Amino acid sequence: MKDYIRSVLDVVADSPFVPLEMHAKKGVLAVEKLSEAMEAYCKGDQVLLNERTEEIDILEHDADKIKQKIRASIPSSIRLPVNKKDLLSFLKQQDSIADFAQASAYWMTLRPCKDLPDEIKEGFLELMAASLKTARLYDELVGELYKLLATSFSKEEIKETMQIVPKVERLEHDVDVLETALLKKIFEHEDALGGAGVCHLMGLVEKVGGIADKSASAADRLRSMILRR
Repeated sequence: MKDYIRSVLDVVADSPFVPLEMHAKKGVLAVEKLSEAMEAYCKGDQVLLNERTEEIDILEHDADKIKQKIRASIPSSIRLPVNKKDLLSFLKQQDSIADFAQASAYWMTLRPCKDLPDEIKEGFLELMAASLKTARLYDELVGELYKLLATSFSKEEIKETMQIVPKVERLEHDVDVLETALLKKIFEHEDALGGAGVCHLMGLVEKVGGIADKSASAADRLRSMILRR
């Protein structure tokens, strides 16, 4: 019977999988900070919002540095248990999680939250919580796969871990539903918010919801990368 166990000895010392997990954690930390920024935004606390935005900038910059390190390590890698092109495609999606967290925070700083109806504030907090939940589950997926790559893994172990991917995708769908509901609430208050206010809030919905979308896309690319190895 063919042995499907792959040892960590098959991966060279400069394997990208260690920094890949570090990179994923930077992304979810940025989303954690964004959740705090969203609370500050809804409370009208501009000082705290600016502080969290600066912290997210640092995390996104750290993620970029890790991304460059991974890209630089791949050409020198002698053996990898996955296709290099698949890995780079996956990395691009994972990197977008921190990017969207940064863009969301920056977007909030452009226009103060003044006199927003409570139902819209609640909608944003709910959307943020759902996006954070999606990013956290994605981070769990990456962590579990890294454990397998760092030791050894079989097809059965991969199959079990891959069951997390549909869960990430379901959470992303839930975020889509929340986005639609929140957009409806925004348009219901169009007269009070004004055209500029509506456009700003629509952009914020898209960016915060995009975190879940990128988490699901990265999970899908990760699944493809592992199964095609």
